[in-house]
Amino acid sequence: MDRKKVIKLSNASVYQRENLIISAIDIEIFEGEFIYVIGKVGTGKTSLIKTLHAELPLADGKGEVLGFQLESIKDRDIPLLRRKMGVVFQDFRLLSDRNIKANLSFVLEATGWKRKDEIEARVNEVLQVVGMTEKKDKMPHELSGGEQQRIVIARAILNDPEIILADEPTGNLDPETSEEILDLFIRLNKEGKTVLMATHDYAVIAKHPARTLICAAGKLSDSEQNKSMIEFEDLLESNV
Repeated sequence: MDRKKVIKLSNASVYQRENLIISAIDIEIFEGEFIYVIGKVGTGKTSLIKTLHAELPLADGKGEVLGFQLESIKDRDIPLLRRKMGVVFQDFRLLSDRNIKANLSFVLEATGWKRKDEIEARVNEVLQVVGMTEKKDKMPHELSGGEQQRIVIARAILNDPEIILADEPTGNLDPETSEEILDLFIRLNKEGKTVLMATHDYAVIAKHPARTLICAAGKLSDSEQNKSMIEFEDLLESNV
């Protein structure tokens, strides 16, 4: 049976304002894949994720994400696309003036949930998934970096997205906590989520190898296209 294609970019270019960051992108990503995006700072990892999330416009080429055409998507349709995607930011972006339960409830209310009992049940469900049930009454500043990142992942999966985009989710965490967060993404992937994770942590990739997209010299190359693992590792070492 053919796999469902959830992301396709054809001769696409990624810009940050007027600056061309990555050009001539041709990739296909299928339902249930786990994919790393690697590269040095400034090579376009974050810009690629923002483009897929329709935070940055796709000015050149064609892009399709979950049936939405990025090059022609209407402003009114962007929330519909984003509801099918969960985004995990490196800087958390939690609301500092309310507790964890209120942070998550706010997202559900903003995306159309009305009944308080259903909102509370869903919040409890995602907190259980990320192992944070006992922290729901805490304020964000009362949590460690790893705990806050778990809450951000809980927020990302509230509306049961098909795709999870993670931008350096372990970048500010110690190695042990990074491993725990990665294990959580792997578990979500095994449950059927497509995961696209930007990282510069080669140790993580070496420990949990998966298909890898490499940002370097204004291009995006695919590890699946490399002829041997030795070539792939050389490319990683030179660009991470």
